[in-house]
Amino acid sequence: MLIETETTDVAPAADSERVRLIKAAIEEVRPNLQRDGGDCELLEIDGNKVMVRLTGACVFCKLASTTLEGIQARIVEKLGEMVRLIPVAGAAKARH
Repeated sequence: MLIETETTDVAPAADSERVRLIKAAIEEVRPNLQRDGGDCELLEIDGNKVMVRLTGACVFCKLASTTLEGIQARIVEKLGEMVRLIPVAGAAKARH
């Protein structure tokens, strides 16, 4: 799992806590998604943009947008700041 963080305005310790809170929010919903044959992967964090990929049954689910809204709300609640959850389609890109 590749995660890039923007650290221009945030101290490293605060940045790592921010990443931890975002990961925790996603991990809270993953068991429910996995139970229905889907999943959500955290791909990247760039400032207030959080990129995720829905996989499995979530890809074609009619409720995927509702799921994404719920994940975004959970992240906002944990962080206490607005973020924009951005779904990314396709296979993971290999980075070196």
